[in-house]
Amino acid sequence: MEPSQHLLTTLDYMIFFGSLILVMVIGLWAGRRESSVEDFYLAGRDARWWGVAGSIFGSNVSANHIVGMMGVGFTLGFVESHFEITAILGLLLLCYFFLPVYRKLNIYTLSDYLSRRYDDRSRVAYAVIMVTIIVVVMMVPAFYIGSRALNILLVDQSQIDAALEAARIGNPTGIQINQTTYIIGILIMALVAGAYTIVGGLKAVIVTDVIQSVFMLVAAAAVAYLTFGQAEIGGWAGMRALDAEGKDLMHLYLPMNHPARPWTGMFSGLLILHFYYWSANQFIVQRALAARSDREARIGIVTAGFFKLLIPFMSIGTGVAAFYFFQAKMPGVPVDGDTAFPLLLREVVAPVGWGLAGLVAAGLIGAILSSIDSMLNSAATLITFDIYGRFINPQASEQQMIKVGRICITLFVIGSALLTIFIFDPNSREPFFTYVAKHQSRLIPGLVVAFGMGMLWKGATASGGFWAIITGMVVSYALLPIYAATLGKSETVAAWLGSELNFFHAVFIAALSACLVHVVVSISTQGDAEKSKLTWEGLGLISHERLMSYARRIGLTVFIFIILGACIVQAVITPPIAAIGGAGWTLGITTYATRQSPRNDGESGLDDRYLAGLLASCAVFVLFYFY
Repeated sequence: MEPSQHLLTTLDYMIFFGSLILVMVIGLWAGRRESSVEDFYLAGRDARWWGVAGSIFGSNVSANHIVGMMGVGFTLGFVESHFEITAILGLLLLCYFFLPVYRKLNIYTLSDYLSRRYDDRSRVAYAVIMVTIIVVVMMVPAFYIGSRALNILLVDQSQIDAALEAARIGNPTGIQINQTTYIIGILIMALVAGAYTIVGGLKAVIVTDVIQSVFMLVAAAAVAYLTFGQAEIGGWAGMRALDAEGKDLMHLYLPMNHPARPWTGMFSGLLILHFYYWSANQFIVQRALAARSDREARIGIVTAGFFKLLIPFMSIGTGVAAFYFFQAKMPGVPVDGDTAFPLLLREVVAPVGWGLAGLVAAGLIGAILSSIDSMLNSAATLITFDIYGRFINPQASEQQMIKVGRICITLFVIGSALLTIFIFDPNSREPFFTYVAKHQSRLIPGLVVAFGMGMLWKGATASGGFWAIITGMVVSYALLPIYAATLGKSETVAAWLGSELNFFHAVFIAALSACLVHVVVSISTQGDAEKSKLTWEGLGLISHERLMSYARRIGLTVFIFIILGACIVQAVITPPIAAIGGAGWTLGITTYATRQSPRNDGESGLDDRYLAGLLASCAVFVLFYFY
């Protein structure tokens, strides 16, 4: 009997399609009784910590991570792990800085906070920016990479072999994906995610996200385990040994003039992106707003953080291993990063059999659906509350609000699917994850400033907040061409920052510009005494003395980290010693701060702040260890 010419067997197809049907059925069942606005948009504010953790992790970890980050790891190396490691800072900021304000005000949308703190100009600006990011910048490429990866799995193996042989002799044609099956893949994902999100609202999204998060973790772990176990790699230690002899991909820090991931950009612009993504992003924060209590929300967020720290090793590290594996397995054959994942399935997963390839494909689709459903629900929430409920029909009944939300979800899923079909070429070689980060970074610097300064500074005014949002976008888009035409032509400047300004540097400069404009405009305009109370201090969440105490501890910690980093650079200490020192200091200072601060009234059980300190110390350890 001849072996199958296709990667997926009958058992793989059964597992794959069975998982899709299972997720859709469970989602429809979970949301069958959504009768109120609070039920549909915030899951009745009754989500348990594990639901918050699974939904945040599932909403975040999409094809971006399973395929996209593995592809960037394949191309650039372990440096891509900065996206996951420094994300811990963003998660903890949400947990202990932003979320208490949101939950205290009992809001549905983050733009509602901007409206209360500033005015409706900022509310509408946020809603428009967020819907653009969700539908165009994130959902469209998610549909693209999902269908593209699935179609590579469905390609006849003889076609893959022919493409690899053509590349070997210097005539790379790539693995060509059929346009019709590419469109079918997009439509299937749109149908499945759209069906249960339209019917079930956020409760259906949270339940299915938890299930799909399990699929994702199992799939990513299986691919990582099998890849590292190949004879050409020899485990994690073997891959590190290969790396030391080869391309040296297992370091976190690249020169500050590096065109893709300069170390200075990782500690400036990338942090701005994290502040936005984790703390001022509707489709992430909405999961925490749905929690049963503040403590359940915090535990869920911290738990999601621990899962985030697995991604550098299960996805990005696997991408590095894939680079060395294909070097040995297919010498001289160029492989683009976004093709690494499906090729690994062909080379290392499918030979195992037992339906494992179908399970991994189900994990990939689960990753995509868990992000798309969250985006759909959150985009609909913004339009329903900030446009329809605020300006079109302020007296709308709960049933009308739910109906509008369902219409919005339908339009968004159809529109983004059509945009994917007409905009993205399934045979494109552009790195997918970089596309998302670049376009998102140009829209959000001013939003970060508006939220941050609004919570910290009682002198922030409505005009200051609005013009900060606008300034952030204008500077982000204008800075890159202006730099290339002026400073980028200077050899001295180019030696430091490159001839073209990296978008991480650009987003940091845009945020500083927005901050400056916010201060100048706020000082020049009349504030509102009631609105100025919607700060951390004004809401009674912290005293001025405690806030200053936290600021001093953070400043001291940053100073110690700089000293440790300088000692590594000067070879005074080794990275492992610095990692132990940095992690020990982090755990110690957070434990001390926890013991010095009383718990919130009525809270019992394990103090989540100890878990947060452990999470932060783990992230610091990795940052120093992989210098």
